[in-house]
Amino acid sequence: MGSPPSLAARLGTDQTVLTAEGSWTIDHAHALDGLIEQTLRLAPQERPVVVALDGVTNLDTYGAWLIERVIRTRETSVGRARLQGLPDRYRSLYDEIRSTEHAPDPSAAPATPVLDHIRNLGRGTIAFGHELAAYASMLGALVLAIGRVIANPRSFRGTSTLHHLDRVGWQAVPIMVLITFLIGCIIAQQGFFHFRKFGADAYVVDMVGILVLREIGVLIVAIMIAGRSGSAYTAELGSMKMREEVDALRTMGRDPMEVLILPRIVALVIALPILTFLGSMAALYGGGVVAWLYGGMSPEIYLQRLREALSVTHFEVGMLKAPFMALVIGIVACTRGLAVKGSAESLGAETTASVVKSIFLVIVLDGLFAIFFASVDM
Repeated sequence: MGSPPSLAARLGTDQTVLTAEGSWTIDHAHALDGLIEQTLRLAPQERPVVVALDGVTNLDTYGAWLIERVIRTRETSVGRARLQGLPDRYRSLYDEIRSTEHAPDPSAAPATPVLDHIRNLGRGTIAFGHELAAYASMLGALVLAIGRVIANPRSFRGTSTLHHLDRVGWQAVPIMVLITFLIGCIIAQQGFFHFRKFGADAYVVDMVGILVLREIGVLIVAIMIAGRSGSAYTAELGSMKMREEVDALRTMGRDPMEVLILPRIVALVIALPILTFLGSMAALYGGGVVAWLYGGMSPEIYLQRLREALSVTHFEVGMLKAPFMALVIGIVACTRGLAVKGSAESLGAETTASVVKSIFLVIVLDGLFAIFFASVDM
C-alpha cells in the first residue's frame, strides 16, 4: 500500500505551493478525498497554484486523476496552475489523464428554466416525430402484407383471424353493451333533468339519438377496445419479443407481419364496427328506458321521436369512423408491442403507452372526422 498520502499548502509571495507526498493510489481513496478538500479550503482562491510531486512514491490512475482535478479546478478559478517535480516513471500515465476531454459535462451545466423548457420541447418534438415514423412504417408494412396475401390468398391465416375475432369481438360484447347502455341512460337522465327547466323534454330524444349514433357510440367503444384489446395485443407481442419468438419466426423464414400482426388488425377492423352497432343500439335502448321511467315518456313516443330526429346519415357517420379507429388502435398496439425490450419494466411501459396513445389518437381522429363531415354537410 505504501506510505500514507499527504498534501500540504505553503503560501509564497505570489503563489500557493501544494506539496504532495506518499502513496497516491486507490488504496488511500478515502483519505485522499478528504485531504484534498481540506487543503484546498486553506489555499487562497485568487493565487496561482503549483502542485509539487517530488515526494510522491506511488501513483496510479486514481491518484493522477485527483491531481489533474486540482489543476483543472484552479485553472478554471484563477487561470493559472502548473505541475512540477513529477517523477519520470509516472509521466506517461499523467499525460494520458491530461489528454482526456477538458470540456465540462453539458448535463452538469447550471440549469436555466427557459432553456430547459425549450430543450424538453425539442426532445418531445423529436420523439413524437420518431413515433409517427414508426406508425407510418407499420402501416406501410401492413399494406405490403395485404398485397402479398391478395397475390397468394392461401397464405392468409384464417384460423388465427377467427380466433382473434372471437376474442376482440364476441367475448367483448357483454361489457360493451353494458357500458354503452349505462352511457345512454346517463345522457338521457341529464338531458331530462336540464331540458325540463325549459319545457323541452321532447328534444332529449333528438340529443340522445344524434349524439349516440354520430359520436358517443363509436368513441366509447373505440376507447374501451383500446384499453381491452389494444393492451392485450401489446402485451402478447411484447412477451413474444422478450422470449425471442419473433426472431425465431424470421429464422424459420416466416414474416411476423403476416403471421402475428395482420390477423390481429383484420380481426379488429371487422369487430369494431359490429361492436359499435351493438353499443349504439344498447345506448339508444338505455335512453329509452330512462325516458320511460324517469322522463314519463312512453316507448311509442320515444321511438316516434327517434324516427323523426334520425336519418341514415347519422348512422353512416358513426359506422364510417369505426374501421379507421380500429386500424389506428391496431397499428399503435402492434408497434408498441414490437418495441418492447428484454425486461418486464419495458413491457409494462409499452403496454401503458399503447393504451394512452391509442386513446389520444382515436380522439384526434374523431375530431378530424367531425371537421370532415361538417365540410361535406353530413
